[in-house]
Amino acid sequence: MLPQLALTLTNAVIVAAALARQLYPRAAGRATERNLSLSTGLANLLLAPLGALPMCHGAGGLQAQHRFGARSGLAPIVFGSLLLLCALFLSQDAAAILGAIPLAAVGALLVIAGGDLAFSRRLLDARPNCWPAMGTAAALTLLVNPAVGLLAGCAVEGVRASVKRHLHARRKGH
Repeated sequence: MLPQLALTLTNAVIVAAALARQLYPRAAGRATERNLSLSTGLANLLLAPLGALPMCHGAGGLQAQHRFGARSGLAPIVFGSLLLLCALFLSQDAAAILGAIPLAAVGALLVIAGGDLAFSRRLLDARPNCWPAMGTAAALTLLVNPAVGLLAGCAVEGVRASVKRHLHARRKGH
């Protein structure tokens, strides 16, 4: 559960909010970390008793939808309506229809959206003093799990910030 919590907090809350602010500056006040946390938590609490699987917002989905043309609130309405129609009227055939989409095509779309996220302007414009925390978090996420990556990245950033404060205080004292 801890790796999933770290993954959800980073992907569905922190990164999704930052990405929403970047892609849709006018809607920045609505897509906050607080609002994304609340909507994810409420959706899971309310829908779990009905048999729903755990769900969350995701930066990957947001990035992919934007990359492939979804630029307004109409896109999720159309998408949600199509899924609802499939579920209500196609029932058992819905899985077969969605299963007809070649996995290679799905994989290619995921690679493109993932690449957009991985090589975003935020990553490329990051200050060099952020690179150790980013590298540590990325490496340990890949090698161990997202929880360890997140905790280690936070620890490295905490040490960096502490050293910076200490050096700044020493300079001020002299």
